[in-house]
Amino acid sequence: MSSHREAPAISRDPVADSTDLYAFVSPDDPGTVTIISNYIPLEAPFGGPNFFEFGPDVRYRINIDNNGDGDADIIYEFAFETTVANADSFLYNSGPILSLDSANWNRKQFYSVTRISRGRRQVLAEGLACPPCNIGPLSTPDYDMLASQAIHGLPGGRTVFAGQRAEGFYVDLGSIFDLGNLRPFENLHATFGLPSLAAAPGVNGTDNFSVHSIALKVPKSDLTGNGSNPASASSPDSVVGVWASASRQAAIVREPWSEYVHEAGEWTQVSRLGNPLFNEVLVGMGFKDLWNSLPPSADKRFAAGVQHPELAALLPVLYPGVFPNLAKLTAARADLVAILLTGIPSGLIPGFQNLTGNTLADMLRLNMAIPPASNPSIFGLLGNDLAGFPNGRRVQDDVVAIELRAIAGATYPLVNSSYTPDAAAAAVTDGLTPASVSRGFLSTFPYLGIPQGGYQTAPLGTV
Repeated sequence: MSSHREAPAISRDPVADSTDLYAFVSPDDPGTVTIISNYIPLEAPFGGPNFFEFGPDVRYRINIDNNGDGDADIIYEFAFETTVANADSFLYNSGPILSLDSANWNRKQFYSVTRISRGRRQVLAEGLACPPCNIGPLSTPDYDMLASQAIHGLPGGRTVFAGQRAEGFYVDLGSIFDLGNLRPFENLHATFGLPSLAAAPGVNGTDNFSVHSIALKVPKSDLTGNGSNPASASSPDSVVGVWASASRQAAIVREPWSEYVHEAGEWTQVSRLGNPLFNEVLVGMGFKDLWNSLPPSADKRFAAGVQHPELAALLPVLYPGVFPNLAKLTAARADLVAILLTGIPSGLIPGFQNLTGNTLADMLRLNMAIPPASNPSIFGLLGNDLAGFPNGRRVQDDVVAIELRAIAGATYPLVNSSYTPDAAAAAVTDGLTPASVSRGFLSTFPYLGIPQGGYQTAPLGTV
């Protein structure tokens, strides 16, 4: 998945697990950029009695690099606190929750937002309310209304939401992690002596699960180094790098025979996420936890996994005869380095660039001067849509298909025009589209759909 349970340590700490990151020029408010950072993977709707929530012992951050060095120049930090009205009750709520200040809601969450720039901390707001989880028709009869109440305005034309949302990342988990099996093409998969399988439609393994989202909408000028409003797509000042992170304090002391836990020390990063699937697919198992602890500026040490991705070598083995040209491609993948680690320089794609410089750093790179597409393609740049992934990432972009096609060689002609991609490189997919997301998407902030209620649970995916 994009970054769900992608490393051994963070798979045991879901509340700090950065699962997905989106950054795009807001389609309904094009003077702004929306950044969405998701945490807590695979929330089942029926999660009671202890429903999902942000960790009050975690510091969540959205990081912005606007000078191309792979370090954060602007940080938005989110800190949460939980209040319990009746500690003697085991109930999350004792009646319908009809408003965010409902006396029936026993366990509420609030948070602060702090902007950090050049070492200066500016508290933008405190005591902002999260919505509850979507429990069911008796507990949360109008969840959309509750979520709307949790959209808060901030100083400087900013907007924020923090709470449960429907999982928007669609992927055939059950099939892909079964030896890279892609259901639409599984009749072409190597069977290793086992019975062959027939081609079949993809199955969205994350469907009807939820996540906890931090969604932030800010003016474009809030992200640039000089406070200007990006106007020229060719200007380096129009491009920013974005990543999410989560940190815990270095020391935890548990008192025996006591409910108290003491935390102290420096805040230590335990999770981060820039491009989807980076740590998942391109970093070796023995280094995934290390990758999560480092800033993007240290990503040079992981460049070999991008230049020679393991999956590119596996595809010709898993699909014999389907990728003959890819099997012969042994050169370092300069195309993937550009897409994932430096940004794409001008001249490779007409009218486009999102280059941040020579520093190798895994970040979502967004050229803020490129307006929202009037006719978006879920395949982003591969679909001739300059406003889509890997120019940032929109909630409906098919990042699984885009990255599979890139690894399969579809983007290598950008850096070597003599290379002819295999026909399959432009068609490989897990067979899913945004229509595979039952909860759908919103056309306005916070864009991800309403989470599935526990009582109304539809069949979950194949997880």
